[in-house]
Amino acid sequence: MTIDLPDVFFIDDEQDLRLANEQTLQLAGFSVSLFEKAEDALPKLNAQWSGVVVCDIRLPGIDGQRFLAESQKLDPGLPVILITGHGEISMAVESMQMGAYDFIEKPFSTDRLVDTVRRALEKRKLTLENRNLKSALEAQDVLGPRIIGKTPVMQSLRNHINKLADTGADILLMGETGTGKELVARSLHEQSPRRNKNFVAINCGAIPENLIESELFGHEKGAFTGAETSRVGKFEYAQGGTVFLDEIESMPLPTQVRLLRVLQERALERLGANESIRLDIRIITASKIDLRAASDRGEFREDLYYRLNVVTLELPPLRERREDIPRLFQHFLLVASARYGKEAPAMPHNATQTLMAFNWPGNVRELRNAAERYVLLGDGCGLHLDDTANLVPCAPMTLPEQVEAFERSLIEQALAESGGIIKHTMQILGLPRKTLYDKMQKFGLDKGIYR
Repeated sequence: MTIDLPDVFFIDDEQDLRLANEQTLQLAGFSVSLFEKAEDALPKLNAQWSGVVVCDIRLPGIDGQRFLAESQKLDPGLPVILITGHGEISMAVESMQMGAYDFIEKPFSTDRLVDTVRRALEKRKLTLENRNLKSALEAQDVLGPRIIGKTPVMQSLRNHINKLADTGADILLMGETGTGKELVARSLHEQSPRRNKNFVAINCGAIPENLIESELFGHEKGAFTGAETSRVGKFEYAQGGTVFLDEIESMPLPTQVRLLRVLQERALERLGANESIRLDIRIITASKIDLRAASDRGEFREDLYYRLNVVTLELPPLRERREDIPRLFQHFLLVASARYGKEAPAMPHNATQTLMAFNWPGNVRELRNAAERYVLLGDGCGLHLDDTANLVPCAPMTLPEQVEAFERSLIEQALAESGGIIKHTMQILGLPRKTLYDKMQKFGLDKGIYR
């Protein structure tokens, strides 16, 4: 959480310069606090502050370089912009090496000041977002199940998850590869009374046919050649929790017979054993194909299909919920940035339209991979569609282009979130109406396409 402080601390011992630049920054939409001495500003800084500092190098008492060093002790990511005289360039360069965000040489234009402050604020915002995400990753290794999206189909899916999570009913998830079936299964588990027990995910297509029954049901010593010790299977290991069987269509037919019995009796026998073990588990299965059609072809047991098809949730492909794509991509950018310890790059110009125009055959998984590649390639690579409608890297963007692209992407996301309602968009972005309209005109954005 950021603390309630102005956007900019401006530190300079010349009163006229302080007042003139306060007016410049306020006209640009920033809130400002003025300080004559750096030592007065230091106690007000905090690692959670989302603002930036503009500080003269030559100051009585604590000078700009010492202020920079002290501020970095509080937070190395706090942007400090130094104001330098003509004879202080070498000192400014040294300060940049110490971690200053930038320096502005006197005399400077108002545009230079405003542009530098705006870029620093954007970077600060990303730094804090990345830091929060990294903390979440370190706390639980992953961000945890999140069903992201505001399209009606995703709202309906979330409603069904909320209704079914506490029931304990076995569920069949249907959806194309990469639509997030395991994510939904984990969400059902973590919202259920079983959340403190094991969630055991099994890809039925990844286990060799001669090993799958041992993997699922366990075995006793000597049950088969090579069984030198007893082994607890996945179902028994999930006792009290949830078993997720992905790609259930890949399960061999003989194993389907044993699974049907487990579903009906909630009990199993290890391979080579006579004793029946009672099970208290929930079973969630998933398939990327039509199991009804597979059973008609004799490729899937009909009785097992009907046993599974009590409660079925359909997961939509990404192309059927395109309005969620920008939000998902931004989320994956931030997750990847936290995971790899890199700043999230600005979204490139026209990125939203490009991402929404692509069909994403690999669905959410492919979108996540694209976001990770974008983070790893750095700030200088945008995305566009080639003649075959494939996503390819484009030419590097300049820093001003990256800033504009990031600003545009934020406005586009706010418009999408508010459904094109200007009043709500203003509230999300914290912008006056005229400023918002000016920026929308600059970027060629039409509120009508977001309704």
